[in-house]
Amino acid sequence: MTKRKICLFAFTLFFSIPALSAPPLMDLTTSTIGYASLTIFAIAYILVISEEYLQLRKSKPVLLAAGLIWLMIGFLLNQQGQIEIAKAALEHNLLEYSKLLLFLLVAMTYISAMEERRLFDSLQAWMVCKGFNYRTLFWLTGILAFFISPIADNLTTALLMCAVVMKVGGDNNKFINLACINIVIAANAGGAFSPFGDITTLMVWQAGIVSFGQFLDLLIPSIVNYLLPAFIMSRFVEKTQPLTVCEFVELKRGARRIVLLFILTIFTAVGFHLFIDFPPVIGMMMGLAYLQFFGYFLRKTLPSSLAKKTKRALNNNDQAALKRLGSVVPFDVFQRVASSEWDTLLFFYGVVMCVGGLSLLGYLDLVSGVIYTQWNPIWANIMVGGMSAIVDNIPVMYAILTMQPDMSMGNWLLVTLTAGVGGSLLSIGSAAGVALMGATRGKYTFFGHLKWMPVIAIGYAASIIVHLLLNSELFT
Repeated sequence: MTKRKICLFAFTLFFSIPALSAPPLMDLTTSTIGYASLTIFAIAYILVISEEYLQLRKSKPVLLAAGLIWLMIGFLLNQQGQIEIAKAALEHNLLEYSKLLLFLLVAMTYISAMEERRLFDSLQAWMVCKGFNYRTLFWLTGILAFFISPIADNLTTALLMCAVVMKVGGDNNKFINLACINIVIAANAGGAFSPFGDITTLMVWQAGIVSFGQFLDLLIPSIVNYLLPAFIMSRFVEKTQPLTVCEFVELKRGARRIVLLFILTIFTAVGFHLFIDFPPVIGMMMGLAYLQFFGYFLRKTLPSSLAKKTKRALNNNDQAALKRLGSVVPFDVFQRVASSEWDTLLFFYGVVMCVGGLSLLGYLDLVSGVIYTQWNPIWANIMVGGMSAIVDNIPVMYAILTMQPDMSMGNWLLVTLTAGVGGSLLSIGSAAGVALMGATRGKYTFFGHLKWMPVIAIGYAASIIVHLLLNSELFT
């Protein structure tokens, strides 16, 4: 699980988009450099999508693409005597990325700390030991994914629930495939109504377009998006009892307090943004200090804590407890920082720089002029969901925020919804789906997911209709 963590809270906030949305210096969309940049980005993203098949880290192609795109832009503008403008745009992109990097780093550190303290292992063991049948587990993992992802991000949540499904599913590939599809839909839907549930929602919140509380307008549409496909698929899940082995998992010292500190960190980040209009990353960095001081407390009090627990275990003649105490490792915050998903952090750098370069060349203005001027914004935003099923929703949403089309609040919420849940249509449409294909070792597959796409599309369409009806006043 640690390899694929993207927290984002998702654990991720950033993008003060306005400066990136400035008009390009000139229209270079039909120039040789423009075509070359577009081709390089397209090739890089094909490689990103093929990550699981090529065993190629997704950061590598976009890092190379970003460097090549900006090299060509710099060479051209240097010849034209406009290099200072290019440097200013480049430095602004780097500043925006630094906000993302620091925010993600704190979020990933907390999630890594929770995993190291065995919180996720404990939750998995509880579900396995309860002896639920397959259909109950189908609903339980889906519902938990829906309600955990707004806080712990959709990817981490999906991987957590998938571990339970794999443990109880055994050789029942049909159950594993259906349960994983259900988890992907639930995690993506749950992340759509929370600024911390997905990177795209965090982008929209950080850009100041949708306030923290306004995301709750998407709660009911998100519930509909999950429940309709889940109800249909659950009819095909048997009620038989799986053969499971129950195991005891003991939380490490400080596990619950780290959860409380993480919640406090979220409130701190929201408070900085809400009350003094500072970037939320300032609050997140302050939250990292909470964890650092708590780690210091755990290290300093470890000898006395071990002495007490050893005495208790000896009095009770508990050999298992003594063995566990002998393998205690002191908590180290910087080890948690080191275990963050650096491939993801570098991937975001590549995306930000590539999209920023294409914006400077004029491509985003060109696209915006077509889909948000010539089309009805509602249909344009519905199409965004379809795009996010094929191309990752992060560059799609970043491009839209860079365009900054003039839309009503209802439409901004709509594109937030469709970009988030549209990725459920295909297994490659979201980080959760891609990660589960790798984690299940071929038991949850692209074609296994594709077979249920019509059912998922029912939930997608229904969630849009519910949003249009319930929040109709926001479209004026």
